[in-house]
Amino acid sequence: MHYRRMGRTGLKLSEISLGAWVTFGSQIDEKTATELIHAAYDQGINFFDNADVYAGGEAEVLMGRAIRGLPREALVLSSKVFWPTMPGPNGRGLSRKHVMESIHASLKRMQVEYFDLYFCHRYDPDTPVEEVVWVMNDLIRQGKILYWGTSEWEPHQIMEAIGIARSLNLIGPSMEQPQYNMFHRKRVENFLAPVCRDYGIGLTTFSPLYFGILSGKYNEGIPAGSRASMESMGWLRDLITPERIAIVRQLTELANELDATTAQLAIAWILRRKEVSAVITGASSLEQMDENLGAAEIAEKLDDDILERIENILGNFPE
Repeated sequence: MHYRRMGRTGLKLSEISLGAWVTFGSQIDEKTATELIHAAYDQGINFFDNADVYAGGEAEVLMGRAIRGLPREALVLSSKVFWPTMPGPNGRGLSRKHVMESIHASLKRMQVEYFDLYFCHRYDPDTPVEEVVWVMNDLIRQGKILYWGTSEWEPHQIMEAIGIARSLNLIGPSMEQPQYNMFHRKRVENFLAPVCRDYGIGLTTFSPLYFGILSGKYNEGIPAGSRASMESMGWLRDLITPERIAIVRQLTELANELDATTAQLAIAWILRRKEVSAVITGASSLEQMDENLGAAEIAEKLDDDILERIENILGNFPE
């Protein structure tokens, strides 16, 4: 396992991490979750990503149970706040009230005393950024979080938070969690990369397989038991277009030449970016997790010729 610094911080993250979205509390049970977490840790993964809204809070409960027996100091645990998780008009957003109540609930569900990383899950237009910076700074001072960051914020919003923090001598954001993959790349490569370079923000990217499409498992249709077959994931079926499947089939052929799977090629392609501190992967089985971890070796095979072939297949190089 390779470890990367999270931006300009001293924190080191496994370049491939394990996330709880969709799987924990939805697709897998406690036994499988525990097996995944412990196997991931044994193979060098130290970053485990979560959020208060995943599976209505059950993802945090499940992960909290799954990490039992592992040394807390060796783990980097995250959660997030923004989406509605409590009743009333203040049960969502980034107000001081909701953030404080949400983190207490998340810590209780995970059965830990602090989170290493805490993300503002979206930008809140109803809460002044100054209020957000203050409450995150307070959580750090209280020892409830070690670093705070954003998820799916626009670059100018991140820079506003950094500017406010600097002007008030507070601790600003250290990381951003955007979607980044072969089909969704312009925002990271054109707009977030300069922010990372100039302000030392680390990227912990999610959905490396574009909701599973870049794994190649939908090349011949929607298999039973896959995410796209779930009633709650009907929106995913709209993303599985003939045009995207045609691209993935070409990527599969290229992956075969490299003795890799399509998923490994897609994850390795993300690892080529120095701004990426960690790629958050999901897995519902040990086999899937082992496959994802194999991407690190494939990344070393991505020379200029291979990368050019990938660009020709994708046809979406950001201008």
